[in-house]
Amino acid sequence: MKKVEAILKPFKLDDVRESLSAIGISGLTITEVKGFGRQKGHTELYRGAEYKVDFLPKIKIELVVAAHLVDRVIEAITEAARTGKIGDGKIFVSDVQQAIRIRTGEQDEQALS
Repeated sequence: MKKVEAILKPFKLDDVRESLSAIGISGLTITEVKGFGRQKGHTELYRGAEYKVDFLPKIKIELVVAAHLVDRVIEAITEAARTGKIGDGKIFVSDVQQAIRIRTGEQDEQALS
């Protein structure tokens, strides 16, 4: 099992969710986060004063999938989230040792569906 975490622009969330649904992914967790990378924030004008915004709003998507689905998940997220501009985001993949469905006690891949 693998955990896929993707940080992306908020307006791309619906596109990514639809893309993942199209390949059979039925569950994910979404968190509103703030951060910066190469984008390094930006400046905004508010009531005539300019100020710097260091941390930009992003969406973090987390899902755990069977190892054989990871490449399809990465491709779906990448195609749906890409704008071609700086700040499109990142995808991280890590191993998951164990998954347990609390309600039934099912474990590992049986707990994912």
